[in-house]
Order: sequence, then structure tokens, then C-alpha cells
Amino acid sequence: MTEDSTRRTTENTRALLEEPGRMVIEACERPAPGPDEVVIKIARVGVCGSDIHGFRFGPYIPPRPGQSVGLGHEPSGVVAEVGRGVADLKAGDRVCIEPGRPCYTCEFCLSGHYNTCPDVDFMATAPGYRGALTEYLVHPANLDFRLPDELSLDEGALVEPASVVTHAVEMAGSLPGRTVVVLGSGAVGLMVSVVARMAGARCVVAVDLQQRRLDKALRLGAGAAVNAREADVAGRIRQIVGRYGADVVFETAGAVATVELGLAVVKRRGRILVVGTVPGEAPVSFLKINREVTIQTVFRYCNSYPTTIALMRSGALDVSSLVDRHFDYADVQKAFEVAAGEPEEFTKAVVVVDADLT
Repeated sequence: MTEDSTRRTTENTRALLEEPGRMVIEACERPAPGPDEVVIKIARVGVCGSDIHGFRFGPYIPPRPGQSVGLGHEPSGVVAEVGRGVADLKAGDRVCIEPGRPCYTCEFCLSGHYNTCPDVDFMATAPGYRGALTEYLVHPANLDFRLPDELSLDEGALVEPASVVTHAVEMAGSLPGRTVVVLGSGAVGLMVSVVARMAGARCVVAVDLQQRRLDKALRLGAGAAVNAREADVAGRIRQIVGRYGADVVFETAGAVATVELGLAVVKRRGRILVVGTVPGEAPVSFLKINREVTIQTVFRYCNSYPTTIALMRSGALDVSSLVDRHFDYADVQKAFEVAAGEPEEFTKAVVVVDADLT
């Protein structure tokens, strides 16, 4: 082993899912940048619902036998090295990372919808299962975005879920004067409420099982909040938005029950956007929605990072209050145990991989 390879092996670690319910940190090689790539020293990684699902049950798509599984796909950090051909980034730049690596050759990529690329290699899932919970990460330079000075590295880690939100609201179409119901008031649901109001919705109703989250939705600008534990939730929502239901419904909780509630409260010729990842089957009674209702799934984002960063930089989309729990990288096992077992105790958790980076 050469001196350089020894240095690279001893200077990096990564957190892996050894088995459902157990994370381990192991030494690994520090990557070197190839052409048009950069090496990023990871600072923060947001914990997403899909990460929590992977921790509890294993990834949605099972890995190959013996394949290492990394978790985390909401990273921010600082550029450590740049590869040949990289002109727009330099060592020391603070960046957030778009975690999918599309092929750029299929019909979906070529039409601008690279988020639906069938061969995309997205962090923490098939085919690579390369997680962001590592000290050093190599990534294509064109998928790394410089953070403005006004944004913290915590906020940089939230650019990824916030981009899901801006993409979803864009897919909803024209919102000025519309009524909007947001099912789920986790981090994504809270941001949907903010961006939908920003897009002109005249009434935004937040729905969740936890009163603490609903209170936060109201503080962030939702016009009304409905606790899903109420006896007649659909009836209560209709009292607010009108007897015909809501123009637009965003499902962000990723649950069959919220999909069914969305079908019950959407207006004729209305639109349901399924933003959450819904496990299992969500039966649809087409007799109930056969009134030109549109059901639209939302898959990640495309070309959304620049807009999202601009909204956050302007202060219009303030995500800083969403991060209310931090965990040290060395405590990654505890981070996932708490995230999986005590979701009602916080809105958004972030793993601090390197506390010295600011």
C-alpha cells in the first residue's frame, strides 16, 4: 500500500446500515476527484423519512447480497478538492449537494425530467446505496451548488427537502386564489404550506395528528389547522375550504390514511399531489373521484435547486426554525433510534458530521 493510499484509507469513515436497526461507522478510503468531480468534506446531513424507514426495515428496494448500504441524502459541506475540468467551484466553497446522478442520455433526461431517469444513482438507494453520512464524498461538480453567505450549513442540508417542496408546488399549477389542504405537518408539509401561500393560495389548511406541529404550521403562516384526531376530519376541512372541498391537496405524510383523506376532501376537478412516499397499496374509489379529479405523484425534483436556494436566501422560505434537533456523527445510532422512536419530539433532525465547519 502506498503512502498516499494509506492516507486516503485512514482519513475517511462512513456510517453504514449493518442490519435494520443497527448503524455502524467504519474506516474507508477517502475518494479522489475524477474529471468534473469534487471531493466534499461533509458538514451536516438531514435525516429524512425514507432514511428512517431504511433504518427500521431496510431500504425500499432491497440491496444485492453483501452490498454495503449507506443512509442520508440531504448533505451540505465544504469543497476539499476539485478534479480536472472543474471551473465553477474551488476548495473552501460551502455547498449543498443534489444527491441524484442521472444518466443524461435517456429520453427523460434529454427532455429535462432527469428526476425520472430509470438509471439514476440516488444516494442511499439502489443501485449504489452510497449514503451521505461520511466524512468525505466525491460527487459531480454540476450537482453541487454554492451556498450564499446568508445561509448556514444547517440550512444547506435542507435545500434537498425544500427542493421537493418547490417542485411539488410548481407541479400544482396556478395557485392564486385557490384553497389548499396540506396533509402532514412534518418538515416537508410545513414548507409546502409556506411556499403555497407564497404562490398565492388564499387559504392553506394544515392537517396533522400532532398539535405541536399544527401550532408551528400556524406560526409559519397556515390560515387554519385541523387535528386529524377529530371525529369528522373531512367535514371539518370542508367547513373551512367550502362544501365542495379544496382546489389542491398536498399529501406529505406518506400514509394510506392521508391519501384516503385527500380523496375525501378534494374538490371536483381538483388536484391531489402525492408528495410523500406511500408504502403498500392505497386503494382509490374511482366512483368517488370520477369528477375530473387529477391525482399527481411527485418524485423528488428537477432543476429546482437554484430556485430553492434563491427563496431561502431572500428569507421568503425560512427553514432555520425547522431544525430543532442535532446529533453528533459519532452518535448516528442514537440519531436514528430517536428519529424512528420519538418522531413527535422534533420537526427536523440533522446529523453534525463536522462541527468545525460553519
